Amino acid sequence: MAGALDGKTCIITGGAGSLGAATARLFATEGARLMLVDRDRAALDAVAAELNAEVATCVADVSDAGQTAAYVAATLERFGGLDVLFSNAGNFGTVAPIAEYPDEDFDAVLGVHVRGAYLACKHAAPHMARGGSIVITSSVAATRGDAGVYGYITAKHAQIGLMRCLAKELAPRGIRVNTIHPGPIDNGFQANVEAGLSVELGRDATAFFDELIPLHRHGRPDEVARSVLYLASDQSSYTTGAMLMVDGGMST
Repeated sequence: MAGALDGKTCIITGGAGSLGAATARLFATEGARLMLVDRDRAALDAVAAELNAEVATCVADVSDAGQTAAYVAATLERFGGLDVLFSNAGNFGTVAPIAEYPDEDFDAVLGVHVRGAYLACKHAAPHMARGGSIVITSSVAATRGDAGVYGYITAKHAQIGLMRCLAKELAPRGIRVNTIHPGPIDNGFQANVEAGLSVELGRDATAFFDELIPLHRHGRPDEVARSVLYLASDQSSYTTGAMLMVDGGMST
């Protein structure tokens, strides 16, 4: 039985992280050829080693234009084309009152989430096949505001604007562009986020989030990966310019 991504070439940035690795595993079972991009060589190699798929890796800083062009070129050289871009690299920054928020943290977060997604699309989109898909990892944070989370929440809102512009431009070529919006996920990234927020809130942030989520639990990386597969594959052939919430109802 054919997989949903049989013969398709997919770039996954943040490919060594929790969501990236879970998506790579799922894409591999669906027949994809994979280029995994991350800053962590050892972690990239570990993820690639467990995949039963055609897979290549590239160490890159997604906020760097030259390095972005290089990983796209490496993908085209290795696989001969490009069908799916999953722009998933992320960082969090810090939590602090606006008067104390470090400028360098704000710049670093927007650099990865916003500039990183912009550069990925700028360099990848011209080479994408008709019927291709771009998926950008945003967050439930793009639907709300929280005191102190200035870099991350601003970046996640900005990604929606980028997605909508791209969806309009690329529609005539049959390329779909959507954002995915996970809520709190049970992984190391979220644990670090919650450690900082616990200080700001004066209470346990994990329990706080679970109270806000109608399903009363954090999500799992594999649950998000299944939603990414939907947007990446022909299952979502008439879906573009959309925000897919994968947040246990937190945004309702």
